[in-house]
Amino acid sequence: MRILVVDDSSVMRKIVSRGLRQAGFKIDEILEAENGQEGLDVQKAQKCNLILSDWNMPKMDGLTFVKELRKSGDNTPIVMVTTEGGEGKVNEAVKSGANGHVKKPFTPEMLKEVLGPFFK
Repeated sequence: MRILVVDDSSVMRKIVSRGLRQAGFKIDEILEAENGQEGLDVQKAQKCNLILSDWNMPKMDGLTFVKELRKSGDNTPIVMVTTEGGEGKVNEAVKSGANGHVKKPFTPEMLKEVLGPFFK
């Protein structure tokens, strides 16, 4: 399983990576990107199995990232990991092609619950 973590905060990328490992998921590799544009480039080159993306980022935000990835024909599962927890925002992300949502701050147990189906 190869996972892509897209977040403009290097600290948050490390927290997400650590949370995934603490949740007990079998992960072969975790790749990182600082924004949506970089995320598109990494995904095109590396073809990850699951993408975890922040919402608010410079250059290309998470919602635009989801839309662009889907427009390219890529159906890799995308889970938004963000403080943007309002129902309207979550619905907008799902309509655009996101497959789920994890609200910050999160625990390894929350990651396990939301992401578990993607690891089967």
